[in-house]
Amino acid sequence: MDKSEAGAKKIIIAIDGPAGSGKSTLASLVARRYNYINIETGAMYRALALKALQFGVSLDDGAALAGLAAKSRIDLVPRPEGNRVLLNGVDVTDRVRQQDVTDAASRVSVHPPVREWMVRQQRAMGANGGVVMEGRDIGTKVFPDADVKIFLDAAPEVRGSRRFLQQPEIANQEKSVLAELRERDRRDRTRATSPLVSAPDAVLIDSTHLSLEEVLQRAIEIIETKLGAST
Repeated sequence: MDKSEAGAKKIIIAIDGPAGSGKSTLASLVARRYNYINIETGAMYRALALKALQFGVSLDDGAALAGLAAKSRIDLVPRPEGNRVLLNGVDVTDRVRQQDVTDAASRVSVHPPVREWMVRQQRAMGANGGVVMEGRDIGTKVFPDADVKIFLDAAPEVRGSRRFLQQPEIANQEKSVLAELRERDRRDRTRATSPLVSAPDAVLIDSTHLSLEEVLQRAIEIIETKLGAST
């Protein structure tokens, strides 16, 4: 099946997994291959976390954060090198990748009112299909009927080392980064609303011993199998 036919089907591809597993990179490559929209849910949470930091809203106050979200507009603008992230029309693409915002986003995301608001936005963005959506609860909560579900995982030590490659400035903080990664895993997997779990019908890709090219090829095989079965 060629890429144009795949694009015409307008399916929904959900990629879930823990922090540092490579979801964003894989989603970007898959979206580019099929000419789909790449919806980074993590970037959306980071944008809201940034606004909370800017306005001094407590990261532990779910009601206040939900109120802040209701007054926010988060847009993802596709471009070849990755999405631009706009917060109320302001480009915050680089800022939301910084460590303080990433850490804050993990705390913001545990609150049920915040997740409910995000889910509504994400469902609206992907309603017409033709999207690759990555996050932690896409296949279980946001789009439980997604056509393709992939759960991407890797050993914590491997995920930590990938973070060092992405952010050379933290290379001398190995112990603290790994500790924070494990803490994020704990929060994500034990939160009351939409905990991080693999959907029963998701296909697991353990990338611990795989190269990026091998992970991408495995994902394409999963997608093509689904597309072939639906013709």
